[in-house]
Amino acid sequence: MYVIDAHIHLDWYQPNERKQLFHTLKVDGLISVASDFESCQKVWQLAQTYPFIYPAFGWHPEQILPPTNEINRILHAIDQSCEDIVAIGEVGLPYYTKLKNPSLDVTPYLTILERFIQAAKKCDLPIVLHAVYEYAPIVCDLLEKYEIRRAHFHWFKGDRDTMKRMKEKEYMISITPDCLYEGEIQLLIKQYPLELIMVETDGPWPFKGPFQNKMTHPNMVIDVIKKIAGVKEMSFDEVRRQITANTTDFYRLKQFDK
Repeated sequence: MYVIDAHIHLDWYQPNERKQLFHTLKVDGLISVASDFESCQKVWQLAQTYPFIYPAFGWHPEQILPPTNEINRILHAIDQSCEDIVAIGEVGLPYYTKLKNPSLDVTPYLTILERFIQAAKKCDLPIVLHAVYEYAPIVCDLLEKYEIRRAHFHWFKGDRDTMKRMKEKEYMISITPDCLYEGEIQLLIKQYPLELIMVETDGPWPFKGPFQNKMTHPNMVIDVIKKIAGVKEMSFDEVRRQITANTTDFYRLKQFDK
């Protein structure tokens, strides 16, 4: 039963947590995204040690602006590793930081994001995006500007018009464990084509409902698939096969039987 967690921050777990996670792992692949240059190095080392980890390099936007050389180092690492990483990410715009600080100028964040989009174009790599609500259409504009086709909006939230635009462009989204208790996410599952859906945990981000006070584990994506199957009124195995095919095709993971 092949299942892939399409978005997880493995380097954010403590070493003992990772050990526990790997020892009890029931899924077959983990797309491990990075958040800064040091994170890229950690993700790379994990991927060299564990064959089921697939690395992505990027800079997470929900943090203070880095020195210019930080972004340059990440972009250089991407350029040097185009054939060995599976994506550029996590990158995007600082929605939650802006909520806390309305005076924040997002222009420098846009500049950084555009550089990563240019790198995705150059390397022919998919891009993993943190772009929710009113920032999603802005990011869509940039993707269209550079004719980026393989875009993954992780944990997407947004309005119907943006969703329609994303469906027309065949951009991927991924569903998180909060779909078990969040009506907004269940509605998204109903409205978005199964052929454009992946599943993720965004671990170690914690969840509520049946996952309250539990360490976020990649195995939770199995529960996510069950929920998607229920919402879509399809069988678990049919949904699991389609979502695995979506993920392997998008990230070009050749070794999985779909």
